[in-house]
Amino acid sequence: MLTTFARLASASQNDGDALRTLLRELRHQKGLRQADLAERLGQPQSFVSKYETGERRLDILELRLVCRLLGLSLEAFASMLDERLSTPNTETDARRPL
Repeated sequence: MLTTFARLASASQNDGDALRTLLRELRHQKGLRQADLAERLGQPQSFVSKYETGERRLDILELRLVCRLLGLSLEAFASMLDERLSTPNTETDARRPL
């Protein structure tokens, strides 16, 4: 049986996966490679790679800039992410604590 901490960590990991997937999908929808977005951010390509794989976390100001470069507001991004996190996913919800 999972401890409360382990359950929260698992849920947090799933939420992080959803955030990273959404960022990657939005970049693809704009037709941008990691290197293209990184150049617009004034960062190396590894910057984008690391936040898309979870090796690095974006702070709120960095996330706001990424969103703007992808053509949406931070609020719109948060709404999209919240919708994904609120939509039942049978695969991940089976592992999520109630």
